[in-house]
Amino acid sequence: MPDTEIIVTNAGEPSTKASLIVVSNRLPFVLIRNPETDELERRASAGGLVTAVCPVVIKGSGLWVGWSGIHLKDPNEAIPESNPNDQTPTAGLKSEQVVSVNIDSKIFDSYYNGCCNKMFWPLFHSMPGRANFGGEHWHDYVTVNKHFAVRTIEALEKCLAKNQGSEKSPPIVWIHDYHLMLAANWVREHAEEKNLPCRLAFFLHIPFPPWDIFRLLPWSDEILQGMLGCDLVGFHIQDYCLNFVDCCQRNLGCRVDRNNLLVEHGGRTVRVRPLPIGIPYERFVNLANSATRVLNTSKMQIILGVDRLDYTKGLVHRLMAFEALLLKYPQHKEKVSLLQISVPSRTDVKEYRELKEEVDQLVGRINGRFTTANWAPIRYIYDYVSQTELAALYMDAAVCLVTPLRDGMNLVAKEFVACQINESPGVLVISPFAGAGEMMHEALLCNPYEVNEAAEVIHRALTMPEDERVLRMTRLRRREAECDVSHWMRCFLKAVGALEMDDVGTTIMQPVSVDDFDDYLLKYIGYNHKLALLLDYDGTLAPIAPHPDLATLSPEIKNVLYKLSNHSDVYVAVISGRNVDNVKKMVGIEGITYAGNHGLEILHPDGSKFVHPMPMEYEKKVSDLLKALQDSVCRDGAWVENKGALLTFHYRDTPNHLRGAMVDKARSLIEKYGFKATEAHCALEARPPVQWNKGRASIYILRTSFGVDWNERIKIIYVGDDLTDEDAMVALKGMARTFRVTSSDIVKTAADHRLPSTDSVYTLLKWVERHFMGRKARANSLTYRPTKGDGVQMQMSLEVAASANNLEV
Repeated sequence: MPDTEIIVTNAGEPSTKASLIVVSNRLPFVLIRNPETDELERRASAGGLVTAVCPVVIKGSGLWVGWSGIHLKDPNEAIPESNPNDQTPTAGLKSEQVVSVNIDSKIFDSYYNGCCNKMFWPLFHSMPGRANFGGEHWHDYVTVNKHFAVRTIEALEKCLAKNQGSEKSPPIVWIHDYHLMLAANWVREHAEEKNLPCRLAFFLHIPFPPWDIFRLLPWSDEILQGMLGCDLVGFHIQDYCLNFVDCCQRNLGCRVDRNNLLVEHGGRTVRVRPLPIGIPYERFVNLANSATRVLNTSKMQIILGVDRLDYTKGLVHRLMAFEALLLKYPQHKEKVSLLQISVPSRTDVKEYRELKEEVDQLVGRINGRFTTANWAPIRYIYDYVSQTELAALYMDAAVCLVTPLRDGMNLVAKEFVACQINESPGVLVISPFAGAGEMMHEALLCNPYEVNEAAEVIHRALTMPEDERVLRMTRLRRREAECDVSHWMRCFLKAVGALEMDDVGTTIMQPVSVDDFDDYLLKYIGYNHKLALLLDYDGTLAPIAPHPDLATLSPEIKNVLYKLSNHSDVYVAVISGRNVDNVKKMVGIEGITYAGNHGLEILHPDGSKFVHPMPMEYEKKVSDLLKALQDSVCRDGAWVENKGALLTFHYRDTPNHLRGAMVDKARSLIEKYGFKATEAHCALEARPPVQWNKGRASIYILRTSFGVDWNERIKIIYVGDDLTDEDAMVALKGMARTFRVTSSDIVKTAADHRLPSTDSVYTLLKWVERHFMGRKARANSLTYRPTKGDGVQMQMSLEVAASANNLEV
């Protein structure tokens, strides 16, 4: 894959030879309908994302996918071109570069307000008590993300068709923010099906919470795997990156590299990078230079606060800190005034209306307490303020308070610094819980939760000597000038495209090594315990093959299994969906336990056999179902495997576009004949309706081999690769170390850890060999000895088998 070539234009704006497809909840402009002409018109949107990204999309003939801000009755209604007089960054974005997303208004409201704003917003800002976990809202969130993915694929096809024959690199699909955390997996899936080359990236504009908060989300696994569908995942700061990597390891069981910020998922290495966003620095400097002064600062020091009215911004705490300042330092009375600008936000949401009432009452109370004939301590503006007006306020403020309880970055701090052009500058006071607080080291740090301490920091800012103010602000301005929004865009392009230029560290996870399992297993197994190894066959010990007969063990795995099966402290059982005679034939090692048909048949090393009872009527139904499947769906490469007690319908060789209808038909037939249809790798299994699976079989094997107190006498490792193995992982949860072998992007698992391939299973077995071969053999071998009273015979009677079915777990 050719590297992305980064180009810096004369204006300092980055560009790239690869087309950029931006996917965000909103387009970089909103549409309104002219009430007189009934025609659609564009209205420009402000923000760092638009300022930084739009020029790259425009110059690189890229596209922007998003909602227009209006629910159109006709989704095919043409997007208008920009106004000829428009001078905003979106002016050059042609309508042909826009892919508009149009969704039913009720579903969109549930997705946006119900899920994004009432669930993700508070949780990701570490305020779980405010989160409302609604299953219906989650369902609509999934629906909208799928729709965005479909439109993104349309944009990708359009982009590739336009660039056909050119030497451009594969397009970069850049998905933005918490509204679209699931979309990448479906984009990747459809792109691979249609053979559409692209690179996928994601950027989160809000904080990413630590694991103990993130795991409260019922769909946390799905969110992580959605983001991991990308090749690059970006956050504002290092802390958010580390939180994300930690969640991937602890929630999903992924292998991670914390030093290099890498996560292994779906057989791929996903890069995680801190990409702190900046502002259009020179634009704000120019605004300040041309601004008309609006504050009289000759006799009054102004403390400025500029925030959207949101509970994450800490407005109540800020007002209380200002009140504490006036109480503790009365010399500031009539000399200092707090100008708080609160931009209206989500006015239709009850919580935000209540917050406005609380702020209004607090402002009224403080003003009522301290106001004199010539002075009011707080000026409160609840309205939108233009950037031109803001620049004038920034320029003349003595102190700017940026004290959120939690914030992704907070660009107000950066805008204030850019506008500090006076010889005698002001002071920035910032919360350590804002992303900007991690890098704006010369600002005064202020914990908004500590009201009295916050008052002390504000007092220090108001009384700081000029030479210290100049020194601090000079350094802040130099950094923000260098790390502006164009620098942010260049860092992104560098991270996603020119890998050899990425100086953060290695970009590829090293293959699983034997030493990796020290972290997973050494403390669990220790040096005095014995071990039971319970292993699936297809996809675990042997790679998945087009036909079961071709899935053979490698000589290396067979050799290590043989060694382990002969060690006195290691017990080995292979539990497969194959019939028991076939799995024994495929493994070909004596002295281990074999379980076939997901544990319906178990063959012990001494030759005794457990057969789970099958209702008499199902013996005939198996043959009837076999014929029905062969007559109805065995075509286009699909076939049925007869395993005796159950059947497996294989469709691996069936073309993708034919699978859906074929699988639905097979499932319908399986259920019609009274069997349970269970998903497997490109297969559908017809299982008899008995309460028995790999989980129950695993516990039966352990009990019959080690007695009723097996969980106190032995350590257990279970390794499997599909849904049938999940039954065992759930049954053994907390009593074993479990591993799921998967290269899929979306797999929900109860396993403790994920492994990428059968090669890594071999590495796991080599770790077990290394660990146990260094011990001295014990006299009390783990070789299977049937226990009297367990009811194990060559063929168990129905009564005894039924008793085994009800063994206590």
